[in-house]
Amino acid sequence: MSVPDTQAARAAGAHRRAPTGPIRPKSFDAGALGPLSGVRVVDLSRLMAGNMLSVQLADFGADVVKVESERGDTLRAVGAGGISTNWKVYGRNKRSVCVDLRTPEGVDIVRRLVRDADVFVESFKPGVAERMGLGPDDLLAIRPELVIARISGWGQTGPFRHKPGFGTLAEGYAGFAAINGFADREPVLPPMFLADMTAGMSGALAVLVALHARGTQRAAGQVIDVSLFEPLLSILGPAAANYVMTGEIKPRTGSRSTNTAPRNAYRTRDGKWLCLSSSTQAMAERLFRAIGRADLIDDPRYATNVLRVRHAEALDAIVGEFIGARDLDVNLAFFEEAGVTAGPIQDIAQIVADRYVIEREALVELPDDDVGSLPMHNVTPRLSGTPGAFRRPAPTLGEHNREILQPLLGEHEYARLAALGVIHSR
Repeated sequence: MSVPDTQAARAAGAHRRAPTGPIRPKSFDAGALGPLSGVRVVDLSRLMAGNMLSVQLADFGADVVKVESERGDTLRAVGAGGISTNWKVYGRNKRSVCVDLRTPEGVDIVRRLVRDADVFVESFKPGVAERMGLGPDDLLAIRPELVIARISGWGQTGPFRHKPGFGTLAEGYAGFAAINGFADREPVLPPMFLADMTAGMSGALAVLVALHARGTQRAAGQVIDVSLFEPLLSILGPAAANYVMTGEIKPRTGSRSTNTAPRNAYRTRDGKWLCLSSSTQAMAERLFRAIGRADLIDDPRYATNVLRVRHAEALDAIVGEFIGARDLDVNLAFFEEAGVTAGPIQDIAQIVADRYVIEREALVELPDDDVGSLPMHNVTPRLSGTPGAFRRPAPTLGEHNREILQPLLGEHEYARLAALGVIHSR
């Protein structure tokens, strides 16, 4: 959903809301340090993948400087309720400068920022950064130790390198949609930024590997080539190996698995849903005993996992009949006592009120200038000795222009470029 710019929303008096029920409040601590404190990241990326990459670094202390155009990162336009919720979540812990990169002076500002940077992130179509004078050769000449993360739809090499590519195309091309959904229906694309998220997390790992190599092996700066396609392909299991071994194409099976059975989403008597998985022989036998069907253990259709997968439809009917005769809470209590792996299928309204989520602080409530407070995911993963922290909310567009650029340029040059519109303030 498109939303107005955050500053505009604030000026219009965006609706201020009360905290989200029992979700525990946290506050921002501008002085908090993290294991990546001292690491400077210059981030020219837009939308989801680059922001997912840089927020991983920012949450653990890196100083991420977003370099945005007058229109701002496109992610600012995606949200709900008139608020840029995506930006507020994935722009947190970052700083923002607003520079016109269509001008030589704007490009020169980026080059100056790179002089003291450790990491540079961009998500232009391959070749664009080079034409701007911000390609790897240009940047490494300025800062030989620089780690450059380049995110694109299809990568910097190969026959598709010059094609634009959003995550949707990668999700179709990598085979995810082909295995998602039901056999008698169309392939189903994910209802979220799956390819972008996996690319961002993969890219963050690669940045840390490169920084580690630089620190421990005195490695030079290097270029990280992250496509949206390959990280997604890598998490889809041994699909290629399975295909060449069997000649069979993995079918769409809904919530069933082609690896284990029973495994599905089952409707309960009160119209809710339960998910259950019996991924081991011992768990399957425990399930059969629990539902009063110990005879299934020696049944030739269900005696082994291979056989259970082969007869999954009939097995699901048996398990589904048992679950469908009871309400969700009764099922959950029964299976927990029996030691069977089952759980509820929750929507977000249930998640924000869930005891596990609240007590583990998987979601926390953070102050927000526009609406009072907003819930968002906690820093992930959790480190016992060097945890991440919330240092600052997502910045408004160009919020840190003067703080970052005036010391870099000098007061006179800063004022001149601001007057020319090269540095844009709102």
